[in-house]
Amino acid sequence: MKEIQSIIKAYDDSRESGKKSALVTVVHLEGSSYRRPGARMLVTDEGQMTGAISGGCLEGDALRKALLVLNQQQSRLVTYDTSDEDDATIGVQLGCAGVIQVLMEPIREDIPGNPAELLRKATAKRQKFVLVTLFDLEDKKSSQHGTCLLMEEDGTISGNLGDDNLRAALLEDVKTAYNEQRSAFHNYVSNEHNIHAFIEFVQPPVSLVIIGAGNDVLPVVAIADTLGWETRVADGRPTHAKRERFVSACQVLVSKPENVLQQIPIDEQTVFVLMTHNYNYDLAMLKALIKTKVVYIGALGPKKKLDRMLGDLKAEGIEPTAEQLSRIYGPVGLEIGAETAEEIALSIISEIKSVMTGKSGQSLRHKQDVIHSRQETLIIEKHIR
Repeated sequence: MKEIQSIIKAYDDSRESGKKSALVTVVHLEGSSYRRPGARMLVTDEGQMTGAISGGCLEGDALRKALLVLNQQQSRLVTYDTSDEDDATIGVQLGCAGVIQVLMEPIREDIPGNPAELLRKATAKRQKFVLVTLFDLEDKKSSQHGTCLLMEEDGTISGNLGDDNLRAALLEDVKTAYNEQRSAFHNYVSNEHNIHAFIEFVQPPVSLVIIGAGNDVLPVVAIADTLGWETRVADGRPTHAKRERFVSACQVLVSKPENVLQQIPIDEQTVFVLMTHNYNYDLAMLKALIKTKVVYIGALGPKKKLDRMLGDLKAEGIEPTAEQLSRIYGPVGLEIGAETAEEIALSIISEIKSVMTGKSGQSLRHKQDVIHSRQETLIIEKHIR
């Protein structure tokens, strides 16, 4: 999400200065690659790049091709085969063993539903959305449809797609992707079409709420900000909960614990970490949070502190269910040998990331299968009228 927001800002800046821009998107992948489908980069006609489609190995060639696309004002699909060690186009033996399909499309300011405007509309508010990008793998030299359709959380459909039959098939699969909360790839075949679609489901960024505004919170907020997460800090002490102590993207609240949840919107991507070093404040927050559907509640401190809090809740007649206990992480963080505040922050953020993505947090060297399932990029063929 942070990459998309950076691209929108770069697009606005280039437009104000009279520059033309092209959107470069990874739309499909076979095998391995540094970035997955949905990785994006904006290229201006002066060669400025925002975002990335790889770890730096494809950007140089992609820049040259994107400039050609801008000059010709015609979309283009480019294939990078990083499994080919003799690939002179890339020029290095990358060893990624993947075939990457990259769509390059000029952004026409005179078209209301251009890719940049669809991205702007999708991210204008905190929401889940589905974005459709069409491309032709069979005839890569043909005119590519590109980023053309957006479905927002409220069901609003935006974009330009004239063919009724293709639109109907697409909308059916868009709704499925939204309901199942996963991206998909389809190949729509008819007498008129043989077109591929990247149907991309996008979650809003993680909303991290930190209860506590001490010095050890600062690196947690800083790392979360680097990742593009939305952060809020709540504390009852006005001497600590000062706006100027935190990064500009962070919202700071001075509040009693019983009033915190009234001021914070909670959705599926919202997580909490209790870091006040004030036992009674943390206890009050835990009491309120276990009644919610928050998927992650981290508790800083030793296990005996959490056990004491749970014991105090039980004494009040509140005994969390097994499901509620499964959402409480205490002591908070992954075991990485953290000592300093910065290391503890890394441990906390890493655990949150693993929980939100459903991953184990183990070393990749112990993973028996590939890092990303090949099923995730399987293209499903569908025949339409």
